[in-house]
Amino acid sequence: MSGKRRYVLDASVIVSALLFEQSIPGQAFQTAHCQGEILLSNDVIAELASVLTRKKFDRYLTQDEREEFLQTLVRESTILEITEPVQACRDPKDDKYLALAVNGQAACLITGDRDLLTLVSYRGIPILTPGQFVGEPPTQPVAATIDQ
Repeated sequence: MSGKRRYVLDASVIVSALLFEQSIPGQAFQTAHCQGEILLSNDVIAELASVLTRKKFDRYLTQDEREEFLQTLVRESTILEITEPVQACRDPKDDKYLALAVNGQAACLITGDRDLLTLVSYRGIPILTPGQFVGEPPTQPVAATIDQ
């Protein structure tokens, strides 16, 4: 394992960072990318691939630009195989982020998802909003919603 700090960002933070580079999620993404390594799993990559095909993002970026972003993200991130599944979140779809954080020994999990944020931490891994991660006061929206 490298000496870099490892970070898990949920899909909403990553998509918000892509769409709005100067946003708080964009700053969190850049900070995590520059100061450490971003962790991904096959489940997280699959969710990102699905989300990035949604028509509602057509007004921001072409499908090719979104695919290129995902390919670059995968190439520049650390992909982990999940050997220890987790079932701890009130929304089971979010367990993949907790599992990734635990399996990757992440420094923190960065999310705008209330189902994850309500946990505050999991197995000693802090669960932070993008604003908390970059030290911004919580006065701006955390992340764009990626539902439907």
